[in-house]
Amino acid sequence: MDLGIKGKKALVCASSKGLGLGCAEALAAAGVNLVMNARGAEALEASAERIRQEHGVEVTTVAADVATEEGQALVIKAAEGCDILVNNAGGPPPGMWQDWDREDFIKALDANMLAPIALIKALVPGMMERGWGRVVNITSQSVRAPIPVLGLSNSARTGLTGYVAGTARQVAGKGVTINNLLPGIHATDRADSLDANVVKQKGITLDEARAERQAGIPAGRYGTREEFGATCAFLCSQHAGFIVGQNLLLDGGGTNLTM
Repeated sequence: MDLGIKGKKALVCASSKGLGLGCAEALAAAGVNLVMNARGAEALEASAERIRQEHGVEVTTVAADVATEEGQALVIKAAEGCDILVNNAGGPPPGMWQDWDREDFIKALDANMLAPIALIKALVPGMMERGWGRVVNITSQSVRAPIPVLGLSNSARTGLTGYVAGTARQVAGKGVTINNLLPGIHATDRADSLDANVVKQKGITLDEARAERQAGIPAGRYGTREEFGATCAFLCSQHAGFIVGQNLLLDGGGTNLTM
C-alpha cells in the first residue's frame, strides 16, 4: 500500500532502538525524511546511518533528553516544519506502590506525559496552519488495564491519554490527527528489563520468565518492532485521516477487553 506520505518530515523520539526505531524504519520505508532523537549519540547515529543507506531519506539526529526543557528546545528546533510527530520515551522503573516518592512521580510525568505535551504544543500549530499533520503517542497497554508493578507508568501515561482525548478533537478539523499506540510486550530492551524483574521476584530463570509471560499472550509470542512500526506508519498515512483520538492496542490479545 502506498501510504501517500513520501517527502514528508517526521520527528520520532527515542528512536535509536526498540519501538521508536521500528516506527522510524517504517516511515523511512514510506519515503519520509526523519528527525531521530535519543539520549545516546552513538547508538542514535548508527541507526540513522543504516536508515539513510537502506532507504535513501534525509535523517537528522538530535542526541538529547526530551524530558528536559533543554532537550525539548533542541528537538523542536530540528523538527521545525515537521508533518508527523511520534512521541516516545522509555518507561519508568517497575516497583510496588510504597516504593515511590514525589520525585519518582515527577520524573515519570516529565518523561511520559509532560514531554509529549510540550512537543504537541510546539509542533501541532504549524501542522494546523498547513492543513495536515499526524501525531502518534506510544503509551502502553497499561492505559487500558493497569499493571500493578508499573504504577508510575500507569499514572503518567493515563494522564497523557486524558490530555489527548480532548486535544485530538479540537485539532481534527484542521487536518491533524492525534492517536495513541498501546504496546503490550514486544521484543525490546524494555521487555528484557521487565523479564529480569520477574526473574528477581520469583527466583526463576530468564527463559522461564519469558515462557511465563508469553503464556499470557494469546498470540503466543512477543511482538516485533517491525509490525509495531508498520502500524505506526499507517496511522501517519493519508489513509488514516478519519481515525481521531483513538487508543490502539498492539498486545497480541493479552488485554482481555470487550471494547
